[in-house]
Amino acid sequence: MTDDADKQTACGSNQGKILLVGDVKRAFLNVNALNGSRYEICADTDAAADAAARQRFAAIAVVLSGIGTKLNATLKHLKDRSGTKIILMAQMYEEPTAIRIITSADNGVKLAEDYLICPVEPDTFYESVTRPGRLSPQRRPEPELYKPTDIQLSTPMETSIEARIRHLERLATEDDLTGLKNRRYIREFAQQIIERAGREDGQVTFLVFDIDNFKHYNDLYGHATGDEILKKAAVLVRHCCRSHDVVGRIGGDEFAVVFWDEPQPTPADTPDGTSERRSASADHPTEVLAIAQRFIKEIEKAELSSLDGLGPEGKGVLTISGGLATFPRDGQTTQELFQQADKALLEAKRNGKNRIYLVGKPQNNIADIE
Repeated sequence: MTDDADKQTACGSNQGKILLVGDVKRAFLNVNALNGSRYEICADTDAAADAAARQRFAAIAVVLSGIGTKLNATLKHLKDRSGTKIILMAQMYEEPTAIRIITSADNGVKLAEDYLICPVEPDTFYESVTRPGRLSPQRRPEPELYKPTDIQLSTPMETSIEARIRHLERLATEDDLTGLKNRRYIREFAQQIIERAGREDGQVTFLVFDIDNFKHYNDLYGHATGDEILKKAAVLVRHCCRSHDVVGRIGGDEFAVVFWDEPQPTPADTPDGTSERRSASADHPTEVLAIAQRFIKEIEKAELSSLDGLGPEGKGVLTISGGLATFPRDGQTTQELFQQADKALLEAKRNGKNRIYLVGKPQNNIADIE
């Protein structure tokens, strides 16, 4: 009886704490602010499972980076030992993995209830997790994939406020016209994914492109029609890319795509049913070239006469000019790679438009590459 009472007391003493599992340096902006009254830290996953079994926590937060292939087993172990709500802490490039986990189940059991994009401030994170109905401003859900968790709001007014917060969060990372990621998100994501590729000897490829003669369409038919052209281009490029590639509008009629190796490659995402794990020593990845070729063909088939506002005289097709640059071959930083891709784009413009050039091969249109 005494042992049970002691255990209950121990559990009660930590009900307001969050158990942090993994390398917290990868998840928080100020690790020194992780005070002992709010957090318990376990870098080792087995030790974390033991702590979760002995004590009752408000939530368990698992840092995805560094866990690797043991992720599902680790989450299942923590869930079995504790029964406590699990929050995933993901880098931008780990978001597809986080979404997959919270929207699926292992033998009918959800391994995690929610996720947050890192890095976060300790105080902001604690309030987000422990206050009912509060979602972190760091969170970036995918509307097509994400399903609401069991965190509920208590009043209609709070529901309205929460809806506005979510809308503002999307505006901070998304382009309001096309629904693609915005310039800020693309830059931050690219920096994270390049750092990861440097650690793992991987490749990242940037595509920068714009719409040929876009100013002409704007001047001749008006900005409303120009907006429709931008939205049509956004839909087409998103359709041609893989689900985990990041597509953004970075200004005016200029777009960017970050092609990268998914943390847990999905065979269905590749044309031949196999996962293409690219090496840093390889040339421009063949899969990216195939996607770019497909995009050129798809956008050429998008007749302008189908757009509202062009009228009976609105004939022609959409074309793009673009440049491809790959890490680490063409640059070591986000700025270098964007500059190199921009140079290749300008060269494509000078040589007749309607083409995508590779860095270092200005006369080599990818449409001609087999």
